[in-house]
Amino acid sequence: MTHPGFEAELDAYLDGELAAADAHELEAHLAQCPECTRFRDGRLELRAAIQARVPAFQVPDTLRQRVRASLRTATTGRTQRRFGLASWWRPLAMAASLAVVAIGSWNLALQRAAGSALADDVLASHIRSLMPGHLTDVLSSDQHTVKPWFNGRLDYSPPVYDFAARGYPLLGGRLDYVDGRAVAALTYGRRQHLINVFLWPAARGPSAAPKTRDRQGYHLLHWTTADYTYWVVSDLGLAELHDFAQLVQQADSLAR
Repeated sequence: MTHPGFEAELDAYLDGELAAADAHELEAHLAQCPECTRFRDGRLELRAAIQARVPAFQVPDTLRQRVRASLRTATTGRTQRRFGLASWWRPLAMAASLAVVAIGSWNLALQRAAGSALADDVLASHIRSLMPGHLTDVLSSDQHTVKPWFNGRLDYSPPVYDFAARGYPLLGGRLDYVDGRAVAALTYGRRQHLINVFLWPAARGPSAAPKTRDRQGYHLLHWTTADYTYWVVSDLGLAELHDFAQLVQQADSLAR
């Protein structure tokens, strides 16, 4: 079973909708593939986060009563002739409108929960990198050494910049695992502080300005460009971290 095939069938497997033979093949693949096991564990954590944080929308009793009353009216010819078609259509239209609002709220809650789970994943990767021996796989301040190191290790070539002249020297890079996939992680320094930059190809869509999150004493900046999704994490002061993010964005613009 290939990795794309595994990822495509994982949700059906977790929902108990996969055929027995396919489920056994998937489980056999999991038993000997650490990468897919991590992907499965990440998907399980995301599901748990969504279940824990997304509110359950209950249908109001008044809405139930209106729908039932409308259906009774619609199937009673005498009532229909007495009150006309519009009298039972309005409650149904109201019910449909309320359903659309509820679905929109549900989707928004899902997006927020997924974003929060991703931020937790990024922060966990940052903290893990601070442990001895985990900060870099390629230790170099030369962007022309760090960038080629990723060739063959990722399915994309991440942009690598050095901002030593601006006080943010490049320290190196490594492979990390975020949001169920292998990603590039670049490490920069600022006095005694470390900055991790996580980036991977973005889904096609409009670019978004940086958003700030604070967790456990760390600042997380997140933005997207036409090509990449960026997460920047550090305990550096927020003003300086924004300055660093601006340097990355300017370098990206010049590169394009």
